[in-house]
Amino acid sequence: MTSDDSAPDGGTADEVSSGEADGGVALDPWGSATVGDYRNLFEEFGIEEFDEIIDRVPDPHYLMRRGVIFGHRGYDAVADAMREGEDVAALSGFMPTGDPHIGHKLVFDELIWHQEHGADTYGLIADLEAHSARGMTWAEIDEHARDYLLSLLALGFDAEEGTLYRQSTNRELQDLAFELGAKARFAEFEGIYGFGGGTSVSHMQSVVTQMADILYPQLVDEPKPTVIPVGPDQDPHVRFSRDIAARMRYFKVTDAFASFELDDDERRVVAVAYDDREEYAADADTPRCEEAAEYIRGDPGGLDAAADVIDSTIEKLENAGMEPLRPRVRFFDRNATDEAFEALIEAVDGEKRVFEAHVDAFDLDRTAAEELAREIEVDHDGFGFVAPSSIYHRFMTGLTGGKMSSSVPASHISLLDDPEDGYDKVMAATTGGRDTAEEQRELGGRADECPVYELYAYLLAGDDDDFAELVYDECVGGERLCGDCKEQAAGLMREFLAEHQEKREEAEEVLADLDIDLDVDASRRGIAPTAEE
Repeated sequence: MTSDDSAPDGGTADEVSSGEADGGVALDPWGSATVGDYRNLFEEFGIEEFDEIIDRVPDPHYLMRRGVIFGHRGYDAVADAMREGEDVAALSGFMPTGDPHIGHKLVFDELIWHQEHGADTYGLIADLEAHSARGMTWAEIDEHARDYLLSLLALGFDAEEGTLYRQSTNRELQDLAFELGAKARFAEFEGIYGFGGGTSVSHMQSVVTQMADILYPQLVDEPKPTVIPVGPDQDPHVRFSRDIAARMRYFKVTDAFASFELDDDERRVVAVAYDDREEYAADADTPRCEEAAEYIRGDPGGLDAAADVIDSTIEKLENAGMEPLRPRVRFFDRNATDEAFEALIEAVDGEKRVFEAHVDAFDLDRTAAEELAREIEVDHDGFGFVAPSSIYHRFMTGLTGGKMSSSVPASHISLLDDPEDGYDKVMAATTGGRDTAEEQRELGGRADECPVYELYAYLLAGDDDDFAELVYDECVGGERLCGDCKEQAAGLMREFLAEHQEKREEAEEVLADLDIDLDVDASRRGIAPTAEE
């Protein structure tokens, strides 16, 4: 959920591990490889394609339009809320282990765009993570934290409308992390992050703190759709936070068809059988469980489930015998107080059945049931968290052709670089051009493999899609040669850095007026821990 010099969710490729042993991709927030094929993320981790929902996004950012933002988890809820003028939030964090650079600018821009579209927006300095996972001293963290905040403000973050904070000085956040930690188990840290006996307790605590960061906007105000803009390396944090958010809820709301419980896969099978009830039920108004079991056993088609799911579903239906199949919404008691459970029973209108640990409602749809459950929870001092959403952007290629890495100065451009140095780095960059000008004119350039073209698409073309498209078309059409293209890009980069640094100077006064501690080192003395391998 955070970005740093070696692992920025802001766009370098340092933090994604490629799990080639099993032919897949392993996402590791502290790893050191690249994602070779973003399509694998859809199949292996359930990340959804952003193109499928972009039409629901009001005034999409150019990173969305150009496919730089390529995936999401649950962002449709955020997009719909923005379009309807409802409350939403956006949050991302930055691990201050070095200078902010052009990769981080992706996340800065995404936060600012959401703020401009009405979101309650949060930017945080992940200093606890930097100290525990990267071994940074507090003095180093203080210096870099200041630089991140200045660049975020210089790019347009409105500090009066948004919220900026440091993990280490936010007591409310730390209290939330403690509560969330009660729902996390060490086995999950092993399975998700590969933590083991050599992992420091502080590193594990920093992960729980990130879970609290992700949910913090809903603690400050009220439950609402919240988006976390990140690189795909941070997806484990997003998935974990969605699980933890669900475990904190007082009630779990599901669809049900009878008195017994079904898992999600079994429920889909029974839903198909219920929809087809006229084909097998003696009385279509009252289909029986054993009738549905016999129908499913006959393999009617459209079930789309594994054999073991079919077998377990049939067994449960047969055990229920002549009990009617009847759709209802079920409220499970997860963590509710006695008072909250009684309040829920009282609040459910229409026909209902009350059991020791759940309530079945026959006259509520799923959406209304979810709203009721959250309302009761919040009224009885629960959190009522909405599952956090995320959007994922592609990593920027290093200017030298490999990974963009802080350990290779020529591969990246710091937002603090002298404008002339930025110009020189672009001029020295690798391109996707051919070996000779003649080949370039004949075959066209390889813009899709060109770090310089990425600079246009990700930054230098700004909101001008026509300009970005022109550069691309001229390149692949053989009209644009690499020398001229780099000269133009280098000039634009010099202009950008000069303007950005002027705005950083203007942001000094804004930062000085903010209620954020930039000298944590004064109160936190000690030897920096050794970061785990």
